[in-house]
Amino acid sequence: MTFNPGEINKIPVLICKNFVSFPTTTGVIFAERAFSKNALKTSIDEYESYLIVATQKNENINSGFSLNDIEEIGCLCRVSNYTGDNTLRIRLIGIDRAKISSLIYDDVKNQYFVEFTTLPDILGDEKKEQILVKTIVETIANNAQFIISQAQSGVINKQLSVGMNALNLSYYLSNTLPFTVEQRIELLKASDVNERLEKLIVDIDALKKDFQIEQEIQNEIRKSTEKNQRDYILREKLNYIKKELDGDDGEDDDALLKKVESNPYPDYIKAKVKDELKRYNMMPQASLEASLIKSYIDILISLPWYQETKDNDDLNNVKRILDEDHYGLTKVKERIIEYLAVKKLTGNLKAPILCFYGPPGVGKTSLGRSIARALGRQFIKTSLGGISDESEIRGHRRTYVGSMPGRIIQGMRKAKSINPVFLLDEIDKLSSSYNGNPASALLEVLDPEQNFAFNDSYIEEPYDLSKVLFICTANYLGNIPEPLRDRLELIEVNSYTSIEKLHIAKEHLIKKEIAANGLKEDQLEFTDEAIYYIIGRYTREAGVRELERKISEICRKITVEIVTNKISDTVKIDVEKVKNYLGIELFDSTEKEKGSQVGVVTGLAYTEFGGDILPIEVTDFPGKGSLVLTGKLGDVMKESCSIALDYIKANASKYGIDDKIFTEKDIHIHFPEGAVPKDGPSAGCAITTAIVSCLTNTPVSGDIAMTGEVTLRGKAIPIGGLREKTLAALRSGIKTVLIPKDNMKNVKELPKEVQDNLNIIYMENVSEAIKICLNK
Repeated sequence: MTFNPGEINKIPVLICKNFVSFPTTTGVIFAERAFSKNALKTSIDEYESYLIVATQKNENINSGFSLNDIEEIGCLCRVSNYTGDNTLRIRLIGIDRAKISSLIYDDVKNQYFVEFTTLPDILGDEKKEQILVKTIVETIANNAQFIISQAQSGVINKQLSVGMNALNLSYYLSNTLPFTVEQRIELLKASDVNERLEKLIVDIDALKKDFQIEQEIQNEIRKSTEKNQRDYILREKLNYIKKELDGDDGEDDDALLKKVESNPYPDYIKAKVKDELKRYNMMPQASLEASLIKSYIDILISLPWYQETKDNDDLNNVKRILDEDHYGLTKVKERIIEYLAVKKLTGNLKAPILCFYGPPGVGKTSLGRSIARALGRQFIKTSLGGISDESEIRGHRRTYVGSMPGRIIQGMRKAKSINPVFLLDEIDKLSSSYNGNPASALLEVLDPEQNFAFNDSYIEEPYDLSKVLFICTANYLGNIPEPLRDRLELIEVNSYTSIEKLHIAKEHLIKKEIAANGLKEDQLEFTDEAIYYIIGRYTREAGVRELERKISEICRKITVEIVTNKISDTVKIDVEKVKNYLGIELFDSTEKEKGSQVGVVTGLAYTEFGGDILPIEVTDFPGKGSLVLTGKLGDVMKESCSIALDYIKANASKYGIDDKIFTEKDIHIHFPEGAVPKDGPSAGCAITTAIVSCLTNTPVSGDIAMTGEVTLRGKAIPIGGLREKTLAALRSGIKTVLIPKDNMKNVKELPKEVQDNLNIIYMENVSEAIKICLNK
């Protein structure tokens, strides 16, 4: 394309913020707005990469431009190249100045066009031009350190050495020197080369003056700093004179040193405090560094380095306190008694690192507080849920502003003793990020062979954690990294049976809620039947949190009735009153399948929230022998379904199934509650039984549930979580439970309530389960 002077042309326009392009120079601009990207595309596709670069007057405008919104003079440019997707980086080569006469918006292409004429430059008096160029070159050479960087100075000198003419020099300097947008616009508008050179001299002089003003400000700051230093020296001399005259100015430091020396602090802490005090006294009192050093000394001294509480050695008393606070939990209580007994005989013993794991609401956190009360120790709790920064455990380095110790050291500072009970709650909820992995930092804390010299980044000195009784809590062990789990002494806190919940409610929850709601014990009485009814019809949980909330709700309603004078005597809560206060039952007496159904078998599942029943539904329909699986299944459960189907294919004649079914029909296996993720191999026997039931059209009783992994040979392999699974079966009204024979040893540990009320049948092979369920 050619653009002749005086000829009106129409091409796309790039409307820019704070950017001015000059002829004979190159520049880079970033385009984000849609109409700018469209203008670039049209320029490349239809106008041989030519476009006009125009500067908008108001940078806050982003759409609806008119001719008055852009500068009258722009630059005709050619696109050299561009990169990027959302934000385009465009390299432009300036061609000529352009006078814009109209701005046109294209609705279809969503872009702007301009009509313009090119403006040739006017060459003035040659002698004047030479003088102006010489003046500019000398000004830049003499003041380069004031107006441009060293790198820019080298580039400009290189360009000048190759003999650049006055026109190109004026454009080059206008584009290179750090002028404002307004100054650049005026330089571009100048049509006469000498006029542009004169403007450059004025603008360069302004740059020099700006730098001089900045230098004056820096000098004032330096003088102020020198004055502060002088004042500090004079203050130090004054302090010395006061000290010589028996002044009392150094009392605080002396008292601090006396406290450190007179108490059994470790030698390295005494030395550290002395060094930091020396640094503190050399700093200006009002400086940031001095306040940071003072805070560090205060934290160092306030930490317990030798203070220790005496343990309660009366084992009977410890057992009594533990029994007062929690019902059951025999294994946990035995472990604490064992620890105290061994410590009493040996005189010294490293504290164990305990981890209580189990479903929510079973008392893991409150158990830690109870242990501290029984031992007579301080109790500290920190929640680790959601922590993703290693510095939360190890602390921040003192070099950072606002740095502080990690949670371990902060907890020890609150405890004020070196042997507290330290509860690390929700240790399975830790996560990692670019800031490090907190679980890795805990390896040192929870290792008895290392934690005698724990290093916090803020304290910078080893701290002894070996006497701390660390207790961790978790819902699901699978979320704890293996190296960390290896350092923990795992104690399972199981789901509660209905009988255990009854005792907990009567001995703990009801008393607690009566006191919390301002009632007296003689004003409210719960019958056993009412408590059982709340457990069975209004809660469905492994722990007792929801049970506590329901009891609290009843207590609140009783309080309202007492305040409004509706009742005055003792209120006896029976089943009818429970219905009246709590409303419609949330759960049926059973969640098991109603009656006998074809292709429906009840499995048993174990989750981090306790046990649950798992209905499995199977149906067949005409197809090509495909297996359809639904219910948000994990890979292991999908494999279990495939294994079950392959076993049935291999043994079809044994169960009276026609082989043609596997080629002429599709089999669909569904696990209800499709939004809940499910995985694991323990439903294999139940899946196999459900498929056989469907293909033989034989119903299975809803009173039967089963659990067990199945192999391709039909063998029933043992599973985990038997206690939680059988409790879930009992809660749901199941009468008979089939389990692998190898799990017989685990039945002895089941609650008596489960053993008395469930008919537990052992199976070595899945065919035994099919025989029992289908009478085949």
